[in-house]
Amino acid sequence: QVRLVESGGGLVQAGASLRLSCEASRVLFSSYAIGWFRQAPGKEREFVAAIGWSDDNTLYADSVKGRFTITRDKAKLTVYLQMNFLKPEDTAVYTCAADDPTTWPTGQRQLRSHGYYYRGQGTQVTVSS
Repeated sequence: QVRLVESGGGLVQAGASLRLSCEASRVLFSSYAIGWFRQAPGKEREFVAAIGWSDDNTLYADSVKGRFTITRDKAKLTVYLQMNFLKPEDTAVYTCAADDPTTWPTGQRQLRSHGYYYRGQGTQVTVSS
């Protein structure tokens, strides 16, 4: 069963923090990279962060480095996105997604910011100024 369910979004003021959760089905959590993406109104979907399936290898977009942290809890099959020092430009619908490493191009060894096939429904994050 393929399942990705996000939670934790909300309305906060600039400078505040939020923690998003992405509960995944076991097959995705144990074998896929899990990433967070966001899409603001009128803008394209943007990669935010990703974490590997076994060694906690991580990848971040430049726009969130130093402010956001992605982690995973094996017992809860959940990937978290801790977002600190939020800015109004972080306002978007945040979606978690899963990337199957068996579909990576030959020679691909690092986490990537595209190719995530399975997606959740998303959770809204709104940051007021």
